[in-house]
Amino acid sequence: MCRVLALEPDLDEPVDPAPAPPVGSELADARSGLRVAPGRLTAIVTEHPDESASLADRLGLCAPVPDDEVTLGGVPLTALPRADVRRRVVVSDSGAQLFSGPLREVLDVAGRGGVEQAVAAASAQDVLAELPAGLDTVVTEKGRSFSGGQRQRLVLARALAADPEVLVLVEPTSAVDAHTEARIASRLREHRAGRTTVVTTVSPLLLDTADEVAFLVDGRVVASGTHAWLLESEPGYRAVVTRETADLAEEAS
Repeated sequence: MCRVLALEPDLDEPVDPAPAPPVGSELADARSGLRVAPGRLTAIVTEHPDESASLADRLGLCAPVPDDEVTLGGVPLTALPRADVRRRVVVSDSGAQLFSGPLREVLDVAGRGGVEQAVAAASAQDVLAELPAGLDTVVTEKGRSFSGGQRQRLVLARALAADPEVLVLVEPTSAVDAHTEARIASRLREHRAGRTTVVTTVSPLLLDTADEVAFLVDGRVVASGTHAWLLESEPGYRAVVTRETADLAEEAS
């Protein structure tokens, strides 16, 4: 306990915080070259999931980053109060856990309400239907009473209920079946309409709903465009998304 209490935060509060950029500002990462247009659904594709997960952490300042590397409206995230960054940019990764307590409170961590709509967007109504008291059911520690796919959908619902200005989702459908994934893909876009959403994924179902897809190689954006355009023009992208080998993709082109 003493060791835990003695830990120092990885990120310090700025001594002289910069003025907050206006709502609807562009989010950009200089290391990868990624630029996230406001109000749109942007997908990130890479052969190595660790690269996109690391980028997601940087976008939400969930890991130490050099000054000026990640900006919101041209303002470095490191120059903004941490509370403001956490409120405006939310990162939800595939390893996120559920806390114990009434499910409604577990999902509505931001106190915004709209839990039912978030659950529907995450295609998790069937999870609620199986619970004895619905949203009033008490969740066990770490949500151990749920399957992996159920827990992933509830974590997604929690992120959607927070309704941040920028939502970054790391592989949000990796543990669900294709039919559920298709429902989530269509509902996610509608639920987040007009707000900025970033999704790391290689799922064609999700990629087909994105306004723009950024393809990363060795941590850098080497191509961007719609899913359909990248399939036609980028053999490396096609190989990753369709799980072909690079050689087969090149031969097909």
